[in-house]
Amino acid sequence: MIEVAELTKKYGTRLAIDKLSFTIPDGQIAGLLGLNGAGKSTTMNILTGCLSSSSGTVKINGIDIAEESEKAKRCIGYLPETPPVYADMKICEYLDFIYNIKRARERVAPEGSRKEQGIQKKQHIEEVCCRTGINDVYTRLIKNLSKGYKQRLGIAAAIVGNPEVLVFDEPTVGLDPAQIIEIRNLIADLGKSGTVIFSSHILSEVQLLCDRVIVLHNGTIAADIEPHESESLEKIFIDIVKGENA
Repeated sequence: MIEVAELTKKYGTRLAIDKLSFTIPDGQIAGLLGLNGAGKSTTMNILTGCLSSSSGTVKINGIDIAEESEKAKRCIGYLPETPPVYADMKICEYLDFIYNIKRARERVAPEGSRKEQGIQKKQHIEEVCCRTGINDVYTRLIKNLSKGYKQRLGIAAAIVGNPEVLVFDEPTVGLDPAQIIEIRNLIADLGKSGTVIFSSHILSEVQLLCDRVIVLHNGTIAADIEPHESESLEKIFIDIVKGENA
């Protein structure tokens, strides 16, 4: 679960986000929709503990991310807009590295001998690769991967350790139509076993995937809706933008 209360971020005198409050319960796929500059990435960075807020609180599974940062971050899998991969590593080396720095053993294989833990580590990484569709390129150098495979690798790194909450910032940016469909299907699958929030400025993307859509505009929540039970999301979004320009 993600709980956000009165979240505010200022850069000097500029207000990036202003008193955002929302709760995303377990098992929900939520979309953060907005124009470029609406405050989506700032919100994502604060949710994951990569950026501090000016005021307000964020709780991940009841843990305040400002007060118990390490404990809260262990519940989160995060994919930034640009996956932070090491180009000269092989996929297998990178995921092994991610497993170690996340201390995923404590969640995946908390007991047993070193040998047993090694086997469970190998099995877990294989499962992650299979789930994200990168098992066929497992031994390739990251720098030789396509944009789509790099996005898949970023998602694989995010789900290493089986975090309960997944946060994806613009997960389909820069992908071709076929790759976008693949990543959408992957996010839908991940949403079956955890809480997912992702940002996008693409209306069709959030409408297809999300149980809930939070529309940000000029750093505030302009709408919080369930797309399947409301009027056209496109109409709502256009009315919000037109309202500012009226």
